[in-house]
Amino acid sequence: MHVPETAAPARLAKVHEPEANLEATLQAYPTKMSNALTILNQTFGYPAFRGEQEAIIGQIASGGDALVLMPTGGGKSLCFQIPALLRDGVGIVVSPLIALMQNQVDQVKQLGVRAEFLNSTQLIDAAERVQRDVLAGKIDLLYVAPERLLSAGFLQLMERMSIALFAIDEAHCVSQWGHDFRPEYLQLSILHERFPNVPRIALTATADELTRGEMIKRLKLEDARIFISSFDRPNIRYSVVEKQDARQQLLNFLREEHPGDAGIVYCLSRKKVDETAHWLKGQGIVALPYHAGMETDSRRRNQDKFLRDDSIVMVATIAFGMGIDKPDVRFVAHLDLPKSVEGYYQETGRAGRDGQPANAWMTYGLSDVVQLSRMIEQSDADETHKRVERHKLDAMLGYCETVTCRRQMLLQYFGEVGKPCGNCDTCVAPPQTWDGSLAAQQAMSTVYRTGQRFGAGHLIDVLLGKVTERMKSLGHDRLSTFGLGKDLDDKRWRSVFRQLVATGLLRVDVTGYGALLLNQASRPVLRGEHAVRFRQEADVEKKKTPKTRGKAPVDLPADRQDLLEALRTLRRALAETQGVPSFVIFHDTTLTQLAMQRPQNRAQLVAINGIGAQKLERYGAALLDVLRAHAA
Repeated sequence: MHVPETAAPARLAKVHEPEANLEATLQAYPTKMSNALTILNQTFGYPAFRGEQEAIIGQIASGGDALVLMPTGGGKSLCFQIPALLRDGVGIVVSPLIALMQNQVDQVKQLGVRAEFLNSTQLIDAAERVQRDVLAGKIDLLYVAPERLLSAGFLQLMERMSIALFAIDEAHCVSQWGHDFRPEYLQLSILHERFPNVPRIALTATADELTRGEMIKRLKLEDARIFISSFDRPNIRYSVVEKQDARQQLLNFLREEHPGDAGIVYCLSRKKVDETAHWLKGQGIVALPYHAGMETDSRRRNQDKFLRDDSIVMVATIAFGMGIDKPDVRFVAHLDLPKSVEGYYQETGRAGRDGQPANAWMTYGLSDVVQLSRMIEQSDADETHKRVERHKLDAMLGYCETVTCRRQMLLQYFGEVGKPCGNCDTCVAPPQTWDGSLAAQQAMSTVYRTGQRFGAGHLIDVLLGKVTERMKSLGHDRLSTFGLGKDLDDKRWRSVFRQLVATGLLRVDVTGYGALLLNQASRPVLRGEHAVRFRQEADVEKKKTPKTRGKAPVDLPADRQDLLEALRTLRRALAETQGVPSFVIFHDTTLTQLAMQRPQNRAQLVAINGIGAQKLERYGAALLDVLRAHAA
């Protein structure tokens, strides 16, 4: 087997900037876009642009600003990488992802793009070398953290640079209403103030209308063109299950749907992350923890192992995930309710970046509602922020409790009209509803008669007529509602109370121990003036959705499976030689296409998606050795 040495990155020819006038810019536009397509084909190995990529690239390449909302896996990076190669100077990419900059740079270096990064992880000598290369015009893309960019020394350095563009990645971090607020992003308007003639592109995978408005205001993008791609990720199947024994439910999900697959499990607390990862290991699952409370070296080792290995389950808080480019994450699971739809959408979007089937699975229960409500009320935020957070939580609860298509509801949240997808749990196994007016009255009456001082657990015991010493000492065994709810079991009553809280018919006392309280909306129900219908909880064991399991992104004939594994072995060897994750060499989709089409020469190789000129030069001989051996 011939394994090529890593070739030195080739210099990519750039299109010189036209004179600073509209006529010259318009005249140069066709040439720029012709060169853009050439770069897409020869450098990145793709035959054509997707969606609005071409329009976005044209906007930036011609010197205009853009705000881009594009889902994870939609090709955002190309929207600033190609204009940076078209324009004179270095493209400066502002990214909050210090821990991942090395991987981001490694990926584009594989394509022959001259890329580097500057952040606090570098030694002084390395940082000084990068700065010299930038000033000498030897770098096409420079990744920097916002803290570094805003330092006095770097601002002075930029005054001496030739700058092609500014790309502000994860731009939703500028919004104080968003889910990943970074204070440093508030100061990025300085780019427009100091460099008014340098085009800027702000990119994010998710932002509601409020967040978009703040992005425009904070980043001074009032004159920018706004590009909003579809938020639909049709390859992801969304499902929510009622929380019973969350860890066991997770284990069943992993064993039945994703044995041996890479995925992410999100938990709300660091303690739960550690406990869940440890428990999964005891069950034979290769699981690693990740959260901000870990030592930096341990956190980095676990992240690197997840990126490089094919079968790691990462158990993490939301500190993990932003910017994770691993394309073959087959599932994202939530053991706790996310704080907002935006956060949920972005976190689930880390699954299936390769476009192949993936799962977004979540357990959800009343305890989640109580915990998040308490976190909002006990935070130091002002009342305006708390009101926004309550609204976001209500939207998240609505998503969990919906009886309609989950994907359609997600799209509606972001202002997009969608049709029932036929692929989420509510489409595959549509939930039934039942008349819960009497049950709601019984539940509310019990809340009232126990003094609005108890949580759902005790209230259910009253309704089921459970005689305990505590029940007797409180005198609750003598209440008129004691034993009144025996027609429903414990599981059904938990669903009733959860849905009453989720729909605002009861509220949680967040100042104490999560007692349930009546409110204004409770009165019409108690009086029989308002009918209530509840979602019928599905039997998880009986209603299973079609599986998305399996290593191969698509079904391959048996004679091609061996070829695919041989290609993976080659990829792994190449990655280990260079010290980079396997997906940096080739994505699974590229290997699958190779296995399906079995190209036998260089001309056929370059027609495969993901094989550009540089990768053809580096790896073509080794690929052809494997492909020809199997053909023979």
